[in-house]
Amino acid sequence: MAQIPQLFGLIPAGHAPILNPSAVPSATSFVYTIPVTPARPFNHIVVFLLPGIDLPPSTAAAVYLSLPNPSSLQSAFKFLGGIGPGKESAIFKISNLLSNSPQNVAQGGAAEVDMDAPESQVSSITIGISIESADSVSSQMSQLQTQNPTSGAIVLSNKSAQKPDTLLLAQRIIKNAFNFLASFSGNIAGGVEVVPLKAFEEWWRKFEGRVRSDPGFLERDSD
Repeated sequence: MAQIPQLFGLIPAGHAPILNPSAVPSATSFVYTIPVTPARPFNHIVVFLLPGIDLPPSTAAAVYLSLPNPSSLQSAFKFLGGIGPGKESAIFKISNLLSNSPQNVAQGGAAEVDMDAPESQVSSITIGISIESADSVSSQMSQLQTQNPTSGAIVLSNKSAQKPDTLLLAQRIIKNAFNFLASFSGNIAGGVEVVPLKAFEEWWRKFEGRVRSDPGFLERDSD
């Protein structure tokens, strides 16, 4: 039996990561069926490339959502966004859409599914991930952003992102810490300049906050 490839990971908020697709219709298509229970609702899903995974050159991964449609044997997939070089993960909000009203997907494909609504009969959702040309995914994301400016879509680069090596990242972290801690210098103990521990704790708090709000800032070459 052929092993199911693992390229992507999904994390419904508050649930364990999902690494194995439910089905692989083709070498470039991956389907993840996620059960939904009233006892454990979720409103966001994280989709990401697994560590060490590189997509083929000039490609990106388009992410789609499908809901059960009682009026049809087939459920249409709606485009959510994409991940790829320069944007290896994305968080998608799913709220305010009932399972019996799949036509109410927001304009522009910004799907919103309310898992907390008591009248909701959603029993599962399906996430489809398709490896497509980066130009195609970027075009869909640009259209999504135009139709729904609040979607937060980011257009992907169609070139492989050139990431700084580990040494360069370490140097930038040290430089960031040095520049911050230098303002606390001046305390002399035994002829040695001393920086108080609380200063380092304050730097780490601010540094961690910036990493959370702007994960790629260290990868950008800046003074």
